[in-house]
Amino acid sequence: MEQPVYIVTGSSAGIGQACAERLARARARIVINYASRQAEAEAVGRQCRALGGDAIVMQADVADDVQCNQLVQAAVDAWGRVDGLVNNAGTTRFARHHDLDALQAEDFHAIFDVNVIGAYQMTRAVAPVMEVQGRGSVVNISSIAGLRGVGSSIAYAASKGALNTMTLSLARALGPAIRVNAVCPGFVETGWLKAGLGDAYEKQRAAHVATNPLQDVVQPDDVAEMVEWLLTGAPKTTGEAILVDGGMHLGAGGGRR
Repeated sequence: MEQPVYIVTGSSAGIGQACAERLARARARIVINYASRQAEAEAVGRQCRALGGDAIVMQADVADDVQCNQLVQAAVDAWGRVDGLVNNAGTTRFARHHDLDALQAEDFHAIFDVNVIGAYQMTRAVAPVMEVQGRGSVVNISSIAGLRGVGSSIAYAASKGALNTMTLSLARALGPAIRVNAVCPGFVETGWLKAGLGDAYEKQRAAHVATNPLQDVVQPDDVAEMVEWLLTGAPKTTGEAILVDGGMHLGAGGGRR
């Protein structure tokens, strides 16, 4: 069987890196994408090759439609096909929800440009390739923030809510050849979240562990495991937003004391 080809946006670290490396273990060929962290992305590419897959590393800003098309074309030029797209690139601005003056219009524009419009543009770019093949899978990395109105800021939560709704629309529009699903992580232990929360990180982590039914936080590979299933299996699953959150959505009080 021919090795599958996947594009993982924002894959220089965190969830994107975990997705790329998990897929590489299955000997997939992967486009590693980064916006600014070239050294980290190149390291992920080397690791994917060491794990038995193949990889090309390419800079592209998913908020730019031309660069989205170039990213897809790079995969086609290298390997002739694209079997799956992981829309993982994302951004935020950390701002307390009760402080409505902490966000301005430009913050919403910047966040939606990447988290929503970028995912749309990448899906639009890859859809013709997948339709010619007769099959393909798109997985959008969303967040529990889009379902519960929580997270790093109101703008971020709103963008992930929009991404979830867009997942439904695209699943209807692109079937039967292309399946479109979303994965909604809860508290994920990444360097990105640690940097954003700063001194509050350990306190928030402990609170999640204490109240979640599974008494743990999510690791990037937990999300990658679900992504891999949606890409390589799940033939009758489309239009879903699947939580990977240790039971966080069940609310406080679920954990053992």
